[in-house]
Amino acid sequence: MAFEAFEDWQWNVPEYFNIGVACSEGIDNRNLGSHLNEQAVKTIAMIVEDDILGTSQITFAELSLQTNLFAQLLRNINVELGDRVLIRLPNSLDYPIVFLGAMKRGAIAVPTSTLLTAEEVAYLAEDSGAKVLVTDKAAWALMKNHLQKNDLSMFTHVFVTGSDDANFQSRQEQNTSQETDFNVIDLSEALKAVTSYEPPHHTKADDPAYLVYTSGTTGYPKGVLHAHRALIGRKPASQYWFDFDAKTQDRIMHSGKFNWTYVLGSGLMDPLYLGKTVIVHEGKNDAFTWTNLIAKHKATIFVGVPTIYRQIIQKTQALQIDVPSLRHCMSAGEHLSDEVLSQWRARFGLDIYEAVGMSEFSYYLSQSQYRPIRAGSAGFPQPGHNIKLLDPETLKEVAISEEGMICVPDSDPGLFLKYWNLDGETEKCRHDGWFFTGDYAKYDHDGYIWFLGRKDDIIKSFGYRVSPYEIERVYKGHPDVADCAAIGEELEKDKVLVACYVILKPEATTTADDLMQFGKQHLAAYKTPKTVYLAENFPRTKNGKILRKNISPKLATFKSSR
Repeated sequence: MAFEAFEDWQWNVPEYFNIGVACSEGIDNRNLGSHLNEQAVKTIAMIVEDDILGTSQITFAELSLQTNLFAQLLRNINVELGDRVLIRLPNSLDYPIVFLGAMKRGAIAVPTSTLLTAEEVAYLAEDSGAKVLVTDKAAWALMKNHLQKNDLSMFTHVFVTGSDDANFQSRQEQNTSQETDFNVIDLSEALKAVTSYEPPHHTKADDPAYLVYTSGTTGYPKGVLHAHRALIGRKPASQYWFDFDAKTQDRIMHSGKFNWTYVLGSGLMDPLYLGKTVIVHEGKNDAFTWTNLIAKHKATIFVGVPTIYRQIIQKTQALQIDVPSLRHCMSAGEHLSDEVLSQWRARFGLDIYEAVGMSEFSYYLSQSQYRPIRAGSAGFPQPGHNIKLLDPETLKEVAISEEGMICVPDSDPGLFLKYWNLDGETEKCRHDGWFFTGDYAKYDHDGYIWFLGRKDDIIKSFGYRVSPYEIERVYKGHPDVADCAAIGEELEKDKVLVACYVILKPEATTTADDLMQFGKQHLAAYKTPKTVYLAENFPRTKNGKILRKNISPKLATFKSSR
């Protein structure tokens, strides 16, 4: 049963809209095309706290200029409309310049994680057909040989960022013969060389804007293509999950990395779109990092994952008096336990508002200040997102308290365009005007929605969604592995770690510890199994499919040491 929103919502999607313009100018879609006012010139758009480089910041006026320069730089190197720009950067001021600047050109920005290995980056580069790579100098030094080996000559240019490394020049000279297919350029110097720029490309709201990759069921990441209208589709979250104050200059402290869609939206696009200041961190961190930075920069809103909130409570003695500016807290990525919520309330006198989303549709269910938080519930569908809980077989709405699939109208502006190079997968998810999310939920009698999750094997560990198929694909490439199964292992409440069970080939001498190291070499850190078990067999269905839910340490003959 669908419940009426507590406030009417009217979508206003113009024919032309550009995310890069909307976010770098610090104005909403009603004022696109107007010049930056005096306040925007002075307003800080982003602050980056880097363990090594210290504190840096950029105003909206500077962000507007730098994104225009980057867009022109792409024009100058013949990046055409719709060409892909692969971004592999740490949290830095360069990130919004490149991400938003690419979209100002009319290109498609492709944000990727700094945790990915060189071979994972190579896959994304090849799958997306990226023409340009933007990365930091340290990362490039580590990955260039692998990219060269894989003959990724589609990169016409590689822009490198970061502080000048004394060894960078010499490394370039030493490897010139290995880099004949790559035109490696210092981004900072290239931007300085741009003396004039054309206006941003006049994109339509339905034009492609950015491409994010998420865990897929094939063992490979799946590209999710979004249109420029996606930012407009996020506006309900800005009002009914955030608590932006129009009268003050909110400062949003986000604990995550921009490559993650959670952070890309709530920690970059949403705040900048409304002219707010974003604060992010780069480097090693602990529980004290976040409260210290909130206090230092007078952050008013804090956004994190449940793990961060739990660490602050368990490892610090911080109280509300230590972060007097903080007035609103938000969480997503995994379920926030009742215990953490109650302890946070006791220590800081604040609620933590949860939201549920997906790469294809951002955050569409959330708790908000408009209704009391009901522990365990995802809150309500945000106004404007007219989702229904349907029986996927009959397309009929389910009754209250019954489980149904969350389905989104095809007309919702926040919905993605398609899966990249996977038209068949896109078609599977669209039925009679609905997008099937694959997530299930139920309503209670008061209209609260209770999120039940997917009926698949995706592992949710510390806010990350990890595909077991991707882990298994890598491990099955090991010469001593006959079969394997990756699962989420719950060590304690709200603490799930990735584990991998492996059946070795006869006469194999590889150990569980060897396989742990193999995972670290070939998988991003958040995907790497924290424990590897050696097993002799797996529980299976009559058709031979592994019964993951029946896998446990009882099957193990040996396990790795952590």
